[in-house]
Amino acid sequence: MLKRLLHLIALLLLTATAPLHLAAQSFIEHLDPPFWWVDMPVDTVQIMVHGDRVAQLAPVVEYPGVSIARVVHGDGPNYAFIYLHISPDAQPGTLAIQWRDATNRKGKTVGRTAFELKPREERPIQGYTAADAIYLITPDRFANGNPANDEVAGMKEGLNRADDHGRHGGDVAGIQQQLDYLNNMGFTAIWLNPILENDQPRWSYHGYATTDYYEVDRRFGSNEEYKALVDAARAKGMKVIMDMIMNHCGSEHWWMEELPTANWINNGGVYTQTTHRRTTLRDPYAARVDVEGFSDGWFVEEMPDLNQRQPLLADYLIQNTLWWIEYLGLSGIRMDTYPYSDAAFMSDWSCAVMNAYPDFNICGEEWSLNPAVLAYWQRDKVNPDGYSSCLPGLLDFPLHHAFMQCLTEEESWHSNWVRLYEMLGNDFLYAHPADHVIFPDNHDMSRVHTQLGDDVRKTRLAAYFFATMRGIPQFYYGTEILMSNTGDDSHGNIRSDFPGGWAEDGDDVNGFAAIGLTEEARSFQAELRTLLNWRRTANAVHTGSLKHYVPVAGCYVYFRESGEQTVMVILNQGDVAETLDLARFDEVLRGRRQLVDVLTGESLNAGETLDVPGWKAWVLEVQD
Repeated sequence: MLKRLLHLIALLLLTATAPLHLAAQSFIEHLDPPFWWVDMPVDTVQIMVHGDRVAQLAPVVEYPGVSIARVVHGDGPNYAFIYLHISPDAQPGTLAIQWRDATNRKGKTVGRTAFELKPREERPIQGYTAADAIYLITPDRFANGNPANDEVAGMKEGLNRADDHGRHGGDVAGIQQQLDYLNNMGFTAIWLNPILENDQPRWSYHGYATTDYYEVDRRFGSNEEYKALVDAARAKGMKVIMDMIMNHCGSEHWWMEELPTANWINNGGVYTQTTHRRTTLRDPYAARVDVEGFSDGWFVEEMPDLNQRQPLLADYLIQNTLWWIEYLGLSGIRMDTYPYSDAAFMSDWSCAVMNAYPDFNICGEEWSLNPAVLAYWQRDKVNPDGYSSCLPGLLDFPLHHAFMQCLTEEESWHSNWVRLYEMLGNDFLYAHPADHVIFPDNHDMSRVHTQLGDDVRKTRLAAYFFATMRGIPQFYYGTEILMSNTGDDSHGNIRSDFPGGWAEDGDDVNGFAAIGLTEEARSFQAELRTLLNWRRTANAVHTGSLKHYVPVAGCYVYFRESGEQTVMVILNQGDVAETLDLARFDEVLRGRRQLVDVLTGESLNAGETLDVPGWKAWVLEVQD
């Protein structure tokens, strides 16, 4: 809404000053970004201008401390890219971009466009860390806080809750209304699936087909509401992570009607399906046609593949990221389809972000089960080909897969907890293994309760493991109440509505208030709440060392230890109770036998052995 208002102002300014023949034919249709700030970490801003014959006009700026560094035109007559240099002494205010007729010898001014330079807000940009527990939300399916925005005139897809793949009406207002619930549950950060405009004719609810990089989808709310959510979360000590996509846009993006340059979209703007063969990028034997088939192919037909090798587009995308961080005061970015974009660009992008905001955090999606593939992308990794980036961490798909194998495979010498034990042994490949985001499930896979056969005993093991293992834990909305998608693994069903988020559904079932839940779900919700709230101050879990022991007889034991705290985690995935000889763990225990159950507060004087009941998930603080 704000951007459209600024565009309208620009149009009015142009028509008020231009000759009648120009006023009727020439105006600015798009201006990205809609505004900028003084005293930013970068001193040059690219302004993408799209309007009728704008390439035939010469921009002039007369504002103290601001000058035009260069102007680049697109391949057609209707795009201009103005690079403004903003000196440190520039003051907040509104400058005028004067448009002069480049075809006229006198260079007559034919219009003016307003562009605001704002003062920066005095707030720290603090990234999420291993001290946080992340709650992942698909906004359309969480809570409908404002039914008035369910239908928006002129947008291509309306409300249809009967369709798993349709829009259901969840929005930013609904998330803000439930901040207290999330805070009380012990979550300290929220990651929202994308909420920028997705004006697509179908499946627009998920947000991964952007049609405007500077506007929140009006069916979710507005830019101002998004900022209000981040501000409200910060006031409660919570952080917000934005889901971004650099690899592709939506097929209905306004620039698809007239591309800024001929090479803006890969494969000449013609749909060419990606192979999805991620390994080709690092394969020393891969054919070039296969490498390009992966990186330059389109994710799906509705998502044209952006060519980040195009320097104007690269600048646009980097700058858009900085704009949202500054505007919202974000704490992190989850970058979708990280390896699908141009590798050199992703290095430039990650370094531009981290250099501008050194305390920020980014997580890249690399859906590979091979830790060597993940390791390649992380900062400080020494790669044979010399590639480097500034990416802090990735989504740890290898760890997730190993965990699920442990609880779903038939028992053998190579299976069960051994899978997990050996996967963690690959952490030497990572420059910073503790910076990865770990998770039992997410929006692209069956829910953890479903993956584990709707067996709450196994789901408890998952919750305890991911809450205490090295890394930054992320839980998908509804995990806390055992939401499931048994019998239907379509994305629309996986991303089902959170019970209690829609007033029209009545009050019979409300996950926020723990009303109408099964006894198992209510008990699990309370248990996870206790665990995560303990975790808030568990420094051993945040920054402590990890030491684990070869699994024996269905029990996996590991320790998290910092200077002032030692935590012992025991996971028993069998029906049979096991007796642990505590002397085996004296490398960490150092003769200590007084243990406290963090869930119950119960003190245990273990002696030399400890009996572990079947299917027990146990977190014990070791007392000196």
